[in-house]
Amino acid sequence: MEFIKEESEDVKIEETLRVKQEETEEQTEKEEREELKIEETLRVKHEETEEHTDLTVLKEESEVLNEIEEKDQFKNHDLITGEKPFSCSQSEKTLPQKKAKNKGTISNFTCQQCGNKFTLKRNLDRHMLIHTGEKPYTCQHCGKSFALGANFKIHMRVHTGEKPYTCQQCGKSFARKVNLNRHMRFHSGEKLYTGEKSFTCQQCGKSFHRKENLNRHMKVHTGEKPYTCPQCGKSFVENGILSRHMRIHTGEKPYVCQHCGRSFNLKGNLKGHMRVHTGEKPYVCQQCGRSFNLKGNLKGHMRIHTGEKPFTCQQCGKCFDQYENFQVHMRVHTGEKSYTCHQCGKSFAKKVNLNRHMRLHSGEQPYTCPQCGKSFTLKQHFENHMRIHTGEKPFICQQCGKSFTRKESLNRHMRVHTGEKPYTCGHCGECFMYKKALEYHMSIHV
Repeated sequence: MEFIKEESEDVKIEETLRVKQEETEEQTEKEEREELKIEETLRVKHEETEEHTDLTVLKEESEVLNEIEEKDQFKNHDLITGEKPFSCSQSEKTLPQKKAKNKGTISNFTCQQCGNKFTLKRNLDRHMLIHTGEKPYTCQHCGKSFALGANFKIHMRVHTGEKPYTCQQCGKSFARKVNLNRHMRFHSGEKLYTGEKSFTCQQCGKSFHRKENLNRHMKVHTGEKPYTCPQCGKSFVENGILSRHMRIHTGEKPYVCQHCGRSFNLKGNLKGHMRVHTGEKPYVCQQCGRSFNLKGNLKGHMRIHTGEKPFTCQQCGKCFDQYENFQVHMRVHTGEKSYTCHQCGKSFAKKVNLNRHMRLHSGEQPYTCPQCGKSFTLKQHFENHMRIHTGEKPFICQQCGKSFTRKESLNRHMRVHTGEKPYTCGHCGECFMYKKALEYHMSIHV
């Protein structure tokens, strides 16, 4: 019987140790979450202290640290006394008493700058980072610094690609637990913010849930851009935007596609790129139903319907609906021809023209008439040929109503109405409406 009793006591001790270990692990997770809250407070505080010292924020910071202290005291008390963990009924009765007791604990560590008091020195050390702005944890990849080790650890996942928090409903993964929690609200239907928007802009009436967001918004009205790039001098409203801008100069591309290995300097660009692999096209044109994987592509497409052409050439006044087409057009004025054929050395302003030209060397004729079997190098020639079979004449003269199968034929015809004679004899100066007429005239001089 004594052996059974001893064995039973060993099992109880082992169970007690297991429960304590679980509580310790849970406490560690809580401390990490508190550290993240403190880091956010540090960031906001660091921005606001440039203008004035906000003692209210310091007070809130102290309350966060004191909460950690209380939790530490409960943990230390259990470890020192060896008391067994509370049952549900015990904790309901005794926990408020313990909290009340700890409220009266003497604070031995006082901040010399703002007067806040702490019972644990490590919490005072954390608090001092508000005043010193010290960030002892530096990333060896990108140079970004952090005040707390927990946030440094989270940041490293940007470079490693680690995403330890996975949604059990859709399988999507996240680098931070707070992002997973926010994502879960989409499944539950819970709103991100249920309270009223307490912070209102006095100039435009826009409201915000958080004071930091209002402060950030006010820079729109003041035009303030306090964060300046040391390399090119460009200024920004937010420090985060400056940090992203700096990747242009450093060449850093921390966001890597796990499918094809392609890297991006912005998280949004990686997100847009991933739709290439998934086939997702969430942006739909309400007028024609066409879908796009990027919002910018939908915006550019909408100009087809609106007729808007915001990009204007300052030299000839020609307008374009797409910036890419505007850039290509500018090469007409600059004479730039960036695309060169490596076989004959001929250069082109547009890549599509080089690709078309390369078929002359390769002999490729990808466009074949299904009715007569004739092949063509250029799509335009193929389309012109098909009108022979269909009888279609889409190009109509607005003055006399005559129709043509090709646009070039309509352009030649228009000279009858305009009287234009673009072909001039180099010998006698006589002008002609058509090239064939000039060639016939040249035989007189020969």
